[in-house]
Amino acid sequence: MKNNCVFCAIAAGEIPSFKVFEDENIFAFLDINPFSKGHVLVIPKEHSANLIETSDETLSSLMVAVKKVALGVKKALGCAGFNILQNNGEAAGQTVMHIHFHIVPRYSSGPIIFENGKCEMSELEELAAKIRSSI
Repeated sequence: MKNNCVFCAIAAGEIPSFKVFEDENIFAFLDINPFSKGHVLVIPKEHSANLIETSDETLSSLMVAVKKVALGVKKALGCAGFNILQNNGEAAGQTVMHIHFHIVPRYSSGPIIFENGKCEMSELEELAAKIRSSI
């Protein structure tokens, strides 16, 4: 595993994921412990631990992709809105030390966060396909 980083391994295809978007620099996939239905993580393929360590060029590509994926999530799932989250360092709640943005769909009804944070794998595959087709 490159850099001993799970997100680098996911982007390289070494660990399976539910991909929703990929280009030469960016990879986006469904979170397997989602805050809400359709929760996506957007990462650069190039490893950097946090916002401060990420090059301006990578950060620019990353933000364009976040916008593109967020639009796809909104179109595909019909959510009322979405949150964009990005944590830096353990004290801020970052658990994987590879910069990533969360796109968390918000719906008019239902809880803000799933109670158990789990989805069935078959549901995740269907969601990923639906989002991919909307990007």
